[in-house]
Amino acid sequence: MRPSAVQPVSLRAAADSLLASGLPGFEPVRTADADTDIMLSGLTINSREVQPGDLYVALPGARHHGARFASAAAGAGAAAVLTDAEGARLLADLPVPVFVAGDPRRLVGPLAAVVFGSRPQDGSAPTLFGVTGTNGKTTTTYFINSLLSALGKTTGLIGTIEILAGGKPIASTLTTPESPQVHGLLALMREKGLDAAAMEVSSHAISYRRVDGVVFDVAGFTNLTQDHLDLHGSMEEYFAAKAALFTPERAKRAVICVDDDWGARMAAASPVPVWTLATHDGGGEADWRVTDVVRTGLGHRFVLAGPGGTVLRAGTGLPGTFNVSNAALAAVMVLASGVDAAQLQDALDRSDPFTVEVPGRMQLVGEAPAAIVDFAHNPDALARTLESVRREAPGADTAEAAGSGSADIPPRVIVVFGATGQRDQTKRPLMGAIAARLSDVVIITDDDPHDEDEAAIRADVLAGARAALESGSVSCEVLEVAPRAAAIDRAVALARPQDTVLVAGRGHEVFQEVKGVNLALDDRVELRQALTRYGFPVLSGNGVES
Repeated sequence: MRPSAVQPVSLRAAADSLLASGLPGFEPVRTADADTDIMLSGLTINSREVQPGDLYVALPGARHHGARFASAAAGAGAAAVLTDAEGARLLADLPVPVFVAGDPRRLVGPLAAVVFGSRPQDGSAPTLFGVTGTNGKTTTTYFINSLLSALGKTTGLIGTIEILAGGKPIASTLTTPESPQVHGLLALMREKGLDAAAMEVSSHAISYRRVDGVVFDVAGFTNLTQDHLDLHGSMEEYFAAKAALFTPERAKRAVICVDDDWGARMAAASPVPVWTLATHDGGGEADWRVTDVVRTGLGHRFVLAGPGGTVLRAGTGLPGTFNVSNAALAAVMVLASGVDAAQLQDALDRSDPFTVEVPGRMQLVGEAPAAIVDFAHNPDALARTLESVRREAPGADTAEAAGSGSADIPPRVIVVFGATGQRDQTKRPLMGAIAARLSDVVIITDDDPHDEDEAAIRADVLAGARAALESGSVSCEVLEVAPRAAAIDRAVALARPQDTVLVAGRGHEVFQEVKGVNLALDDRVELRQALTRYGFPVLSGNGVES
């Protein structure tokens, strides 16, 4: 995940660039190193990824200090090592020059940008879009790239599902890779002559400095709802992490959804030029607004009204009004990059770019019953998804054709979901209550328990569902079924052709982590097999499942 050819960069020149941008420099541990100018052709924080000529940055970790692996890095050809004072004490006999900084993590991104030449100011770098927010990041980046492709652009992608840099897709393990990989990928995209790239930017990426040294041409904000409080502690801290993207150090301009107070605050706090976007009724003033939303099949058509009477007409075949929001954000971000509105409308008319399939995001596996896999794994996402999948009761002719036997039997929503272990526990009962309120059959099962007890996690979710039932305000059937494959099978066994089966929480993921072991499990595969087992038709696979 780096370019094939890198022009070596002087370590001294790289250090000077840090000082010029107001960052602290670093000092040699041994005075003999001060007279040696070292040429670098790469940078990494992972000793197993060292290539000859790399600067290995040895950082303190949760279990071990990276300095413990510096000998292996030197043996692999590292030209020098940068570490902190603690790491330097471990490296007295290292055969390559060692440099020390007070906070080397702070320097990794800016140094990687210089070494890889990832974002030069000569116009050769791809136009870069960054999308943050709690929900919708993945779909919005896919929509951006699909629209750019319709405009004749070649694109790259860095995200939760995969990484695309002009060749074979690379499976992704983090929403945003570590900063040396990010800069290596951006340099690779530049080397391949790509026109543009879209990147998901998580709060973890910002907090852990994975996008340091990256300046996005356009940054976009979807929404902010409860998630990741195990990392951030509070919604205010979560907001602050997201807000750091919309600063001159990280973005040139921004498009921010202002459908709620968090978005309005984000727009007001941003010191970079902002276009605001309202995608729901009842919002405040906005530069761009979604109007005239009309349901067509599973998806929607809509109008996007902007400054000076600009009107764009678009649509998405993906279910859910939240995908209208994602599509509108993608369109306005592309406009903010300098694309002409008339040119964009022509691409919308010719290509239907917002009906692109996004793996594990409202992915349709079957139609009778409607069988959907989605990544919804927090309260807001689960609520939005459940609200979007309920089907209208069919007329008599439609019901008979579908084999339901009666137009009087209303379609039901059957949901299968769980909660992730070792994450924000407060959202578990909330999700249980939401499922009980918006579903007819709730099947609570396991997600990724990690090192937590699976039954204890399910109990937290069940408590919320049962509390909702006891309140008397909802009426549904609540079941606890494990393991997850058995829960999916039970959902399909209970389904009728007019129903909807939603499997939520894991989306595109193909492994379930249980006490340190990755077990093969793909919700799409399990759902497709269950549909076949019970005699229901399935849609063809998209080649993503494994």
